[in-house]
Amino acid sequence: MRADVRRWVKKDGEIFLKQIGIKEGQIILDFGCGEGHYTIPAAKVVGEDGRVYGVDKDSGSLDKLLEEAKSESVKNIVLMKTEDLKLDLKDESIDVVLAYDVIHYIEERRKLFDEIYRVLKKGGLLSVYPKHYKQDQPLWKLADVDLKDVIEEIEGAKFKLERKSYEELMHDDYYNKGYILNFRKDV
Repeated sequence: MRADVRRWVKKDGEIFLKQIGIKEGQIILDFGCGEGHYTIPAAKVVGEDGRVYGVDKDSGSLDKLLEEAKSESVKNIVLMKTEDLKLDLKDESIDVVLAYDVIHYIEERRKLFDEIYRVLKKGGLLSVYPKHYKQDQPLWKLADVDLKDVIEEIEGAKFKLERKSYEELMHDDYYNKGYILNFRKDV
């Protein structure tokens, strides 16, 4: 594991996640969790009374996340593999959803946001790191989309933008600066 990732998993990730609003005892969904750069720090923040669902379509990434969780002695992570956007979770069962550096892969983003809305508790937090939009290393499904368009799209799915902040965070395996968009489930 690279030094940046190690520092993030050991310390900086927890500080970052607390700043965006994650608290002890919460139930978190990390959609598109990859190798767990956010999943593991989130599990540490929520503690033994909380739980983190790490969802990804890549089995290899989930295997690496499981190994890292064991090495960090983190036991409150539940891994879920999904090929589609359907989440095997109960309605209104999640306090916070993280969608970090993942929505540029999703062709049917409205379907994803509707599913997140279904599983998120009333007043729950959806935190999005929309990497790869038009002004930030454009790629795939967000290449022609402005940040304003991303916000409007998510608000169109019944979420309300609560805060937009420019933060230092982990992208792949290095530190990067980017916008974090925090939305609340509009009830």
